[in-house]
Amino acid sequence: MSRSATASLAALGVNPASELTSTTTDHATGRVLPVRGELAGLLPWGGLRRGSTVSVGGSTSLLLALLAGATADGCWAAVVGLPQVGVLAAAELGVAVQRLALVPRPGSDPGPVIAALLDGIDLVAVACPLPPSLARRLTARARQRRAVLIVVGSWPSADVELTAESVSWNALDDGAETLRRQQIAVRSGGRGSAGRPKNVVLTFGEEEIELPLVAGEPVRSDEPADAGPGRAGQLATRRAEAVERLVKLAHKGPTA
Repeated sequence: MSRSATASLAALGVNPASELTSTTTDHATGRVLPVRGELAGLLPWGGLRRGSTVSVGGSTSLLLALLAGATADGCWAAVVGLPQVGVLAAAELGVAVQRLALVPRPGSDPGPVIAALLDGIDLVAVACPLPPSLARRLTARARQRRAVLIVVGSWPSADVELTAESVSWNALDDGAETLRRQQIAVRSGGRGSAGRPKNVVLTFGEEEIELPLVAGEPVRSDEPADAGPGRAGQLATRRAEAVERLVKLAHKGPTA
């Protein structure tokens, strides 16, 4: 990306998270993006199906955990409207932050920004309050563009709903001086095959943290391993078009 384009996106509030490298995991099909093992059991497709909408409630860690597997596999993700999300926290939860865009403050009219991201990014996480009519249009756009829309809070017609019912940390009386180990009890629900409730406990701890920074490791392609002939070029074209649209929005000036 050119410096001028980067500067324009920065003016809009879109910032590349980092330039770290990470390991990859293979996925059998391009229609379903991978997630960590415990989460796979909560999703009817065993991962995040392209074109689907997933709502997340109660935990930012749960949101970031959903992004980890796909970004490590070469997909791009964006987080919109969550200024409290930081690069280190995302990396500690397994997100490949060199493929993460942060849009902490999309302005009073976030719709065009979210729509542009859905046109060129594999996973778009949204935490902006939106009217139901706009929410439905964005759901349809994600389905059309084969992106995964992950929303914070309730959302009309979400395919899957993931709720963190409880969040606990390690007790300081176990000899630890800081809160390191986190456990989240997650319940799933939704429409169709996702309608039957399921429960799982996610554990995040110091022993699981692997910052994706390996000195001297060869830089891999940003495309998923299962992109297939011609698919990589299509994804790159879509991302370029999305960036162009975001640059145009930045030139107009972000709304307050």
